[in-house]
Amino acid sequence: MNLPLAIGLFLLVLFLVRIVGIKFIKIPDIVLYILLGLGIAPFFQEAKAIEIAGEIGLVLLFFILGLKFSVNRITKDGKKVWKAGLLDVLFGIGVTTAICSFFGLDFLSSIIIGGLSYATSSSITAKLLEDKNRLKNPESEFMLSILIFEDLFAPILVSVLIGLSGKGLTVVEFLLIFIKITLLAAVAIFISKKIFKKFHFLLSELQKDDSFIVFIVGFALLYSGFAVYLGLSEVIGAFLAGIMLSDSPVSKRAGRYAVPIQNIFLPFFFVNFGMHIELTTDIPSLGLLITVLAWSIIFKIFIGYFGGQWFGLSKEDSLRAGLSLTQRGEFSVIIAGLAAGALQVFAGIYILAAALIGTMLFQFAPQLNKFLFKKLAN
Repeated sequence: MNLPLAIGLFLLVLFLVRIVGIKFIKIPDIVLYILLGLGIAPFFQEAKAIEIAGEIGLVLLFFILGLKFSVNRITKDGKKVWKAGLLDVLFGIGVTTAICSFFGLDFLSSIIIGGLSYATSSSITAKLLEDKNRLKNPESEFMLSILIFEDLFAPILVSVLIGLSGKGLTVVEFLLIFIKITLLAAVAIFISKKIFKKFHFLLSELQKDDSFIVFIVGFALLYSGFAVYLGLSEVIGAFLAGIMLSDSPVSKRAGRYAVPIQNIFLPFFFVNFGMHIELTTDIPSLGLLITVLAWSIIFKIFIGYFGGQWFGLSKEDSLRAGLSLTQRGEFSVIIAGLAAGALQVFAGIYILAAALIGTMLFQFAPQLNKFLFKKLAN
């Protein structure tokens, strides 16, 4: 099959999957993309093109989200979300590790599963917020702040787990992670405040040219690539790239230009995500799997409910946030790569189940929220 034919066929399959999911069986397209990836994985020896396309879509998704936030807003939200973020770390990693130890697992296996259960999927959550028109809801700001907190902490967690796995991690390397995160944010703030603000007239002129879209995509990819070069997540780099332009006169047009390209590439990310999940009919430690899965849903609802109120949300908005934060995704896949044997199979089944259950909970969060508060009122 020649390349244009293969790409065209694949894009039409993605289109049909979305139409079938939305119009007929009422299942979010993200779930179907993951299942599609799971189904086609045995037929692909090498899927680098799908992975790269998915990375571009993910970068643009978080670039567009970053455009909605300013540096001042991020600083303000950070002061309100840090308590919920630390509690998230305690419940996600600490308590889950303790549960696994209770089931008889060694410390390394326990903390790897703790890492699996920690971070909500930024990509799935952000995409669902956009698809369900909930970005303007009161809870969306809190949810995005929690996601950014997790995306800052998760690279540190991954580095620690690599060290514990015997691949080496010194104190100096551990401290370097903090320095890299600080450097990435400092450069973003400098460019936003000193360069883009000073030359805003030049940006205004650039946006009138048809090639402005090339600048937008190139800038988002460049800064996300800089983050990856530093050993951090491309999500953070892309989000900061958006923030840099958020106060500029081109922010609205940048968003409008980036959305169509994001819509083409982002489905590939979820397909690639599904292709990297390993399943088997022999499920290891079924009791532990059910327990960890149940706990990982419960503690995210808890974080959303109480963390949301600390953030300044109402009880109703906070519960809706908690019900919408239960899906796991990209960082769980990265951590699963540190596992081996039965633990890797366990991780694959957990990630798939958490992604599917979490996505469905997000879908029905508004209805569940109304039902629960109606019951409590009675």
